Amino acid sequence: MLSISGYIAAQILADILSLKIALLGSFSIDAGTFIYPFTFTLRDLIHKTWGKKMTRYVIITAAVINIIMALLLQFTIWLQPDPTWPLQKEFAAILGPVWRIVFASIVAEIVSELIDTEAYSYWVSKVTKKHEWSRVVFSNSLAIPVDSMIFCFIAFYGILPTAVVWSIVFSNIIVKGLVTLISIPLIYVTKSDKKM
Repeated sequence: MLSISGYIAAQILADILSLKIALLGSFSIDAGTFIYPFTFTLRDLIHKTWGKKMTRYVIITAAVINIIMALLLQFTIWLQPDPTWPLQKEFAAILGPVWRIVFASIVAEIVSELIDTEAYSYWVSKVTKKHEWSRVVFSNSLAIPVDSMIFCFIAFYGILPTAVVWSIVFSNIIVKGLVTLISIPLIYVTKSDKKM
C-alpha cells in the first residue's frame, strides 16, 4: 500500500510544482520534474506487487484525485476571504489551477503511465522475469519521452517560445532518466510478482 500512496502523493506534488518553470543550468524545466519521475518506478512496483489490473486502476484514480485537487483549489480561491486575511491574491496566484497545465498533466500521466504498464508487462511476460532492473529501464525509457512531449506541448506550446518548450522537453527527459536510474532499487523492495 505504501507504493500506491507514494505514487498518488508524487502525482499530486508534481502537478503543483509544475506551475513553476525554473532554470537548471542552461535548461528550462518545470519544477514538477524533480518528483514526478519517481511515479514511473513506483508504478512498476505497484505492477509487480498488485498486478496489471490494479495498476491501471491506480493510474486512473491518481488522475481523478488530481482533477479533484484542482477543483478544490479553484473552489477555495472562489470563497470570500476573511477581511483580516491579507493573502487572497497570493494564494490565488500560487495555488490557482492553470487549467491548461492541469489538462496537460492528466493527459500525459494517463497516456505515459499506461504505456509504462504495457511495456513492463510485455518485458516480464515476453523477455524475462530475471534482471528486474531491466524491466524498469525498458518501461521507463518508453514512457518518459512520451510523457515529456505530451505534457510540455499541451501545457506550454504557444505560451512560451518554442525553443523554451523544447528545452523543457529535453531537461525533463534527462532528469527523469537520471531519477529512473536512482530509483531502480525500489523494484527490489518486494518479492511478489503478480500475474502481468
